[in-house]
Amino acid sequence: MGKFSQSLAKDLSGLKGENFLSCADLTLGQIESLFELSSQFKNNLRRIDLGNRVLGLVFSKASTRTRVSFQVAMARLGGQTIDLNSHATQLGRGEPLKDTARVLSRYCDCLAIRTFGNEELFEYSKWASVPVINALTDLEHPCQALADFFTIQEEFGKVQGLTLSYIGDGNNVANSLILLGSLLGVNIRLACPKGFEPPNHIVEEARKLSQCDSTLEIFNDPYQAVLGSHAIYTDVWASMGQEQEQLERVKAFKGFNINIDLLKKADPKAIVLHCLPAHRGEEIDNQVIESQSSRIFDQAENRLHTQQALLAACLGGL
Repeated sequence: MGKFSQSLAKDLSGLKGENFLSCADLTLGQIESLFELSSQFKNNLRRIDLGNRVLGLVFSKASTRTRVSFQVAMARLGGQTIDLNSHATQLGRGEPLKDTARVLSRYCDCLAIRTFGNEELFEYSKWASVPVINALTDLEHPCQALADFFTIQEEFGKVQGLTLSYIGDGNNVANSLILLGSLLGVNIRLACPKGFEPPNHIVEEARKLSQCDSTLEIFNDPYQAVLGSHAIYTDVWASMGQEQEQLERVKAFKGFNINIDLLKKADPKAIVLHCLPAHRGEEIDNQVIESQSSRIFDQAENRLHTQQALLAACLGGL
């Protein structure tokens, strides 16, 4: 099996038994080590057996990629996954979260939480005695960002000094891209309609985390934001829980979609990313998704490899 240097293993040892609630929880060394381990998993250069450990998926929101990638990642690590949701557990009947978290900690070795409010995630982390992983909240989607920047690194051989332009809503995906990108020394540009920019506290935290003089800029013009960019990224205009705002958002986000004309303003070798599911013809044109610039399905695959690396590190399998 492939080499894994002692220094990188040491970086990841700091994640053993720890929660992963935000991109800001990681150090630059830990991110680089997770990427190296992800690459080894992807290329079948490393095998780790966690000895039948159990991951509990506590999902209050619908999921395809997050759910399946966690399940397959755990299976490849020799573990099992228990799929939990409010309809199948006593949570749906009002059992206190602190009771659920403590009981699940006796059965599971790790919990991945996908919910609406960030407060619920922190409540789980407070009461659980096993590592808690943020599988998406309304504030952040850190596992997605790990796969995103790993995909960019695969394409360009590095991420530091590159420019990523995000077009659309300043939502949870954008927040995690801002934080992780700042840690990695990536220049981040966001183009959002007025009133849909990311929260100020996320922007301020990202600027504190910024490495190697990387920049963070916010625009209200997508064409200005993508000039010379190496990666262009978008997400749906209305996230889960915002469906009632769909018609209003379609009007607000008019002109903030990724099309061929916008792509031409970026670097000639620029790639296009989308966390999926996509509303083709809305935030991104079908032609762009199917273009040679698209790395959207590589990006989706990489959720599996980066989460396998994350689980191996959190569960002490190195």
